[in-house]
Amino acid sequence: MRFDRLWRGARLATLAPDQPGLGIVEGAAIGVSHGKITFVGPEKDLPTGFEADEIEDLHGRWITPGLVDCHTHLVYAGDRAAEFEMRLAGATYEEISKAGGGIVSTVRATRAASETDLLMASLPRLEHLLAEGATTVEIKSGYGLDLATEAKMLRAARRLADQHSVTIRTTFLGAHALPPEMNGDKDRYIDAVIAMIPELAREGLADAVDAFCEGIAFSVDQTDRVFQAATAAGLPVKLHADQLSNLGGAALAAKHKALSADHIEWTDEAGVAAMAKAGTVAVLLPGAFYMLRETKLPPIELLRKHKVPMAISTDSNPGTSPLTSILLTMNMAATLFRMTVEECIAGVTREGARALGLQDSIGTLEVGKRADLAIWDIERPAELVYRIGFNPLYSRIWQGVPQ
Repeated sequence: MRFDRLWRGARLATLAPDQPGLGIVEGAAIGVSHGKITFVGPEKDLPTGFEADEIEDLHGRWITPGLVDCHTHLVYAGDRAAEFEMRLAGATYEEISKAGGGIVSTVRATRAASETDLLMASLPRLEHLLAEGATTVEIKSGYGLDLATEAKMLRAARRLADQHSVTIRTTFLGAHALPPEMNGDKDRYIDAVIAMIPELAREGLADAVDAFCEGIAFSVDQTDRVFQAATAAGLPVKLHADQLSNLGGAALAAKHKALSADHIEWTDEAGVAAMAKAGTVAVLLPGAFYMLRETKLPPIELLRKHKVPMAISTDSNPGTSPLTSILLTMNMAATLFRMTVEECIAGVTREGARALGLQDSIGTLEVGKRADLAIWDIERPAELVYRIGFNPLYSRIWQGVPQ
């Protein structure tokens, strides 16, 4: 057997689903060829007479799958630091909105920005994620709220993959908020969103369609219409569900066999059971929970009871989660949501991949999977979750090549 690269002297957290816990292998090696894993296991089991173009001894360092940030709003213009300061001084959401803040301010800035402006503004945010071992990042639109700007955001997101070795998945989130020019007519805007979907699909700009199903956003019926259009266009769906109230968003996501239902703080057992039956992943977003000072925890015990896969993600966005650290996100999930080390690491690898429909190609260290790896200077995997403001990344590998 011949390898393009071989890492030996490693300790692995394979996250293989047929192995207990993190799927730990001591004294291990990983061999890759043509961007795929072709050997993974104990070093003593390497085939006799193997050859490798490059061999590196890791001296006991740990290898995990490359990290997956499966829910971000990374592409936008402007920032919301001023309204954050106003909120700290006691201003209400209504007062901030009247002063021109809130999502409308981000929409205004994003509409005014060129595609290249958006690309350049987003690059540093992406680079923070890559510096902590991310190899796959999902990016949503949703700050344009018209076809031209939504397409511009999605093109900028695609172009980020031209700047760095990373897999970018794009999601159309036109049903994110109501644009001011619709004068409060949500049904008319949903008609517009539905009309956008086929065109964005034809241009190949979206890998999935998302919506915000909430009292301050769109109803179950309106979201259902968006999802029907997505299905007709051949696109899978995801949903911002049950973040602020229980409108039955998780159950709606399950009805449409959604890849994921995200936030889900208010989801009840019926919604969790529906997700389990549909194979819908729960994406938990502790950054927004923290930033909004929420107190309603997502139903972790119900998710465990019904064996719903749990992913975690930064939800990086300008308003409610200006977070670009996936390592800190794991610590938040453990501290705020009481998730275990195993759940947190699986949440940004195996289950993050599942939330994007990519579980067959990434997210675990298994033969045949893409060779997206993160190599860490740590003594035990718990350090990735436990330590704050600590980045022990030794090397990030994308499609078998060190970056």
